[in-house]
Formats: sequence, structure tokens, C-alpha cells
Amino acid sequence: MSGMTGENLMRMLELRLDNVIFRLGFARTRREARQIVDHKHVLVNGKCVNIPSYQVKAGDKIEIKEKKRSSARYKADNGILAATAGRTVPEWLEADTENLTGTVKEAPARSAIDVPVNEMLIVELYSK
Repeated sequence: MSGMTGENLMRMLELRLDNVIFRLGFARTRREARQIVDHKHVLVNGKCVNIPSYQVKAGDKIEIKEKKRSSARYKADNGILAATAGRTVPEWLEADTENLTGTVKEAPARSAIDVPVNEMLIVELYSK
């Protein structure tokens, strides 16, 4: 990856599968998203992936397995979709909450990552 180290770090963290599940609104928290991936509920381009740190890329299709889509965990009145209904999906992702699928349209630019952190301080700490 070329470019600024801090921006690349933020982009890599944002493109983790567990974070993408969270950003798509398929989990209330990142911890829950990690558990969903660990429990083999997620398909990436039609293949089961159970590694939360898996790096997705532009064009990848992420979906919750068909067997799991109708579970109360997602669809109930107090389920995940009800809890995340007001959450805005970033412009670099496309979500279909009805079918619990999403697509990574492009790698996010630093301006599209709304985490309030100064990544250069992290890079400076680890470069010592």
C-alpha cells in the first residue's frame, strides 16, 4: 500500500470484516460483530469466513447466511436490525438490510472514516 502510514492503518482497520459487519448495521457493537463472524454466520463472496480480521476489498459481497437471516437475533422487535435502524451506513458501503447483504463499493478515504483519533500519534508511538 502506498501513501501515508496513518491513513493506511485506518483504512486497514476499517476494512476488517468485523468492522464492516458493524458498519453495515448487522451488529449493535464491534464486539457483537466479531462474535457473529466467529460463529460462522457470514459469507464473503459466497464463502464462509470466520476470521474477524479478514480484510475485505472493493467489490466484495458480504452477507449473513440464509439459515441465520430469519433468526430472532436479527429480525425480532428487539433484534439487531431494530437496534441499528437509525445508524448511517458509510458511503463506501452499500447495505441491503432486508436481505442482510452488503457490498464494499470502494476502499474508504480517510475523510470517510469518522473515528475521532489522531492516527499519526499511533504511528509515532510504534515507530520508536
